[in-house]
Amino acid sequence: MFARRTHHNESFGKHYNSSFDKHRAGKATSSKQKRSFREAAAAVKKVDRVKKPELSPPSGSTLTSAIITICVGPEQRLFAAHEDVLSHSPFFAAICRGQFLETATKRVNLPEELPEIFSSVLEYLYKGDYYPRLRHNKRRNTWELEETDASNGKNTAESTVFHQSSGQVLLKDTILYCTADRYGLDDLKRLALRKQGLQSGIQCSTILASARYAYANTPDNDSKLRAHYLALIIRSRSTFKRSGTMQMEMEKGGMMFFDLFVAICNHMDDMASAKSPLFTKSPRTPH
Repeated sequence: MFARRTHHNESFGKHYNSSFDKHRAGKATSSKQKRSFREAAAAVKKVDRVKKPELSPPSGSTLTSAIITICVGPEQRLFAAHEDVLSHSPFFAAICRGQFLETATKRVNLPEELPEIFSSVLEYLYKGDYYPRLRHNKRRNTWELEETDASNGKNTAESTVFHQSSGQVLLKDTILYCTADRYGLDDLKRLALRKQGLQSGIQCSTILASARYAYANTPDNDSKLRAHYLALIIRSRSTFKRSGTMQMEMEKGGMMFFDLFVAICNHMDDMASAKSPLFTKSPRTPH
């Protein structure tokens, strides 16, 4: 189990949380002077003119474009989204312009995607964040993941999903990072990476399976997600060295464990440098 971490105040894009309390009607109070019918009618019109809070649309979108139907996963779960909103992703912009879109029905098929992941992508495109959302702790001046209280009838935030293709439970934020990379959504990648550092209570087997997924689904020149997992394993080495899953994964091998070896060596060098300012590399053996 790993402790929850928080990050100091940074900008994470726009959040669109609306408060309905300010527009909630209060209790009626008696008046000493009766109002005329004309005054009462004017008061009703004034209430009707009160602007209701609405979620702001994405920047540059008027939400008046055509509706695209997206068929997701092997069970063909249907989603609907505005073409302008989808086009914020270069991936979907190309689809909407190309031959992959069924012009008669304006339908896109994504049989390999997970519905839970695509739902979060759409939520991000419309609202700038996805569940569980980031919340600012004003007292600590830090960003945290929103928490739900089961005693109040709210569901616990799901941090993992079952990945059917691999047959394993993986971190939702890791799959979202890789999906955002395919869709060309760099801001979503940064958000997913940030949220992974705030997760807690994740089992070693899930972390290692997610790390392998990250290595298999990110290009070699994109090292941020990979470095996140290497640093996590090093920080929690006392837990991982007792893990039978870690031993089995190391026996399977792979590029991840060579990178882990290099990262551990660098970590040890940094620790030695911090203890001794005069620390230098070992001299080469003369030939």
